[in-house]
Amino acid sequence: MRRRLLLIRIALLAAAAIAVGACAPSVADRPAANAVNTAPLPAAAPLSLIPQVASLQPASGSFPLRSGDALGVPPGDAGAADAARWLADHVRSSRGLALVVGGEAKPAIRFTRDTGVAGDEAYRLTITTAGVEVRARTDAGLFYGAVTLWQVLTSVPSGAPLPALAIDDAPRFAWRGLMLDSARHMQTPDEIRTLIEQMAEHKLNVLHWHLTDDQGWRLPIRRYPELTRIGAWRTPPDAGHDGEPARYGGFYTRAQIRALVAYAAARHITVVPEIDLPGHATAAVASYPRLGVTGKRPKVSVDWGVNTTLYNPSPATVRFMEHVLDEVMALFPSHYIHLGGDEAVKDQWQASPAVQAQRRRLGLASDDDLQGWFMDQLGSYLDAHGRRMIGWDEILEGGVPGDAVVMSWRGSKGAVEAAGKGHDVILSPAPDLYFDQLQSDRADETTGRIPVKSLADIYAFEPVPKALDAAEVVHVLGAQANVWTEHMPSFAHVEHAVFPRLDALAEATWTVPARRDWHDFLARLPAQLARYRAAGIGYADSAFAPDIAVDADAALATGHTRVTISNQARFGTLHYTLDGSDPDAHAPVYTAPFNVALPATVRAAAYADDGSVLGAPRVRVIDRISLLARGTTDLANCPGSPFRLRVQPLPDVTSLSPVYELPLFNACQQWADAPLDGIHGLHVALQRLPNNYALAHEAKLVVQRPSATPFGELVVHLDGCEGAVLTQWNLPDPARTRRSLAFDAAITPPPGRHTLCFALTAPTDGPLYVFDRVQLLDAAPMP
Repeated sequence: MRRRLLLIRIALLAAAAIAVGACAPSVADRPAANAVNTAPLPAAAPLSLIPQVASLQPASGSFPLRSGDALGVPPGDAGAADAARWLADHVRSSRGLALVVGGEAKPAIRFTRDTGVAGDEAYRLTITTAGVEVRARTDAGLFYGAVTLWQVLTSVPSGAPLPALAIDDAPRFAWRGLMLDSARHMQTPDEIRTLIEQMAEHKLNVLHWHLTDDQGWRLPIRRYPELTRIGAWRTPPDAGHDGEPARYGGFYTRAQIRALVAYAAARHITVVPEIDLPGHATAAVASYPRLGVTGKRPKVSVDWGVNTTLYNPSPATVRFMEHVLDEVMALFPSHYIHLGGDEAVKDQWQASPAVQAQRRRLGLASDDDLQGWFMDQLGSYLDAHGRRMIGWDEILEGGVPGDAVVMSWRGSKGAVEAAGKGHDVILSPAPDLYFDQLQSDRADETTGRIPVKSLADIYAFEPVPKALDAAEVVHVLGAQANVWTEHMPSFAHVEHAVFPRLDALAEATWTVPARRDWHDFLARLPAQLARYRAAGIGYADSAFAPDIAVDADAALATGHTRVTISNQARFGTLHYTLDGSDPDAHAPVYTAPFNVALPATVRAAAYADDGSVLGAPRVRVIDRISLLARGTTDLANCPGSPFRLRVQPLPDVTSLSPVYELPLFNACQQWADAPLDGIHGLHVALQRLPNNYALAHEAKLVVQRPSATPFGELVVHLDGCEGAVLTQWNLPDPARTRRSLAFDAAITPPPGRHTLCFALTAPTDGPLYVFDRVQLLDAAPMP
């Protein structure tokens, strides 16, 4: 999965271990053309704004960089020239300066080979009053030095000189990765290039590309064309209606794959493909039924979750997959190939006499051992071709094949077990590093899994499990975050999920713990957000979005309330308005809670110390109607079933909103302590969703309530789900009604505060229902 440089285990690299040579550049004479502008330059920015590095020593003075300055590279040094060109391109686009690669005896910026710089990705960056020099032993080191120099340049005001300094830097871990799932939802090659470029700017070096799954096969295999003719396409639920495409899918051409691999390699990123097996096989078996256990052709799956279709672990399937791997290896030069191994529910194997006979012939005691044999056949095939297998941590259950690397996703337990057995490991635990987890629980957050994994959570992640001893720690190659795209149907969703959490991941995998500081990271983040904006990245501002909280009891009782404003990161200056205008940096500063009379509209936004806005303004309308309402994100799950997802209306609809929270295992939600004084009516808005979830053995956990009508009822209970029925409605025939449903009823609840339970009795094999809005009404609705 990695280039040669990744073969060296850099588990814990202290800054003191970085050996560098002295290297102050000499640029005594500047071309006359560069001396035309005699106006004073802005002061250099404080070093506290420069990205985190292993060692930074400030020095006196600064160096002005101007258009026409030269970038010096050793003659014939292609790697140095590539790093210089990358820097020149980025300086031109971000600061408008035209730097020239080569052509001058005394360049302003010099790239130099230095065998004294230890580490395959280490570099030294020196800025003096005489010029700039990047020194490194390797191409990767020169490139990362160029990235840091660009980050320094974009941390200072446009036109300001570069501050004098000396940076010695190298990564803590050799594996700094991001996994992109293109099987559930695809991204265009240009979108993937955008992601690769951002990875490079964050000094990540592995793109793990998930290309096959139950919902689609995205990789062309010439020998087996049905894999893309059939396996690349699925027919969604309600295809062709309400924004859902008639069919969904596609695949990447060989030329597109080669171009992306080359684009990544030029930025010192290895693209590691994943061909998932023996589970997640539905698309492949739909293409070639002989690969499956039953001999029947399933449809390419539209269901998220754990599908039960498996590859048949036969010699014929092994040969088929060897042929596939031949073409995979021809497209991807990475040392590592990921073969999955996760979530292989063995129901089909256990029910198959042929599979069980195969297991007995091999002398294997269990189906987990049979999976281990199957994975070992293909892992050995990779090994014979100079490659190395990676598998998810389930491969431990049947015996890890050969020298396979274990990618620990079910927490860190798999990493601890594998390292204890002498296997290299990569930490990629759920939910800690799953970027499909929500970044906040705000109502305006888009789709994802729950619980929340905030920017602070990602920054605090420690890749080395505490349970490892010193001998085992050396097996930790690094860490990666995963972007599973079941609920990311567009690249806008991907960008929202990835950024700025990618910045936190980059620091967690590059920097030693002693140098990581959350508050320092936040202080440097506005400069990074500016880089995102310049690149057109649709990053999430969830960490900085103002939360406008009120005392609802006081508001309903007195018509006045106390307003409190905060944000998740507790960072930035909060400005607010009460006059309906959006708050700018001159609006009142929030310093303490304040009182307002109803109705009121509070708008707020967070600003950094440099005056840049940290996120879009948020607004809260405070009136009786809004205080007597609960939206989809406000209602709690009923007791006993905490799991829920935040989903879009249809699986492949690309809009970021609306979203709905789905309690998948129990169609029941509560409004605790609902204020029922003076309430005479109830309005409930429901949204009907496709039931496209494969739950495998977890299906037994789904709650089915008894119903009295064919399509079920919506029942409202008072004082909990076992309390008296306050009102109820019959659900209509889903084939004859719109997705959005509204119900109104006159009610006569007792006064005071009471918990309302909203329970659905719809058949569990039919469509799903989620709550859009629940509104208490002062007056009974008109019949």
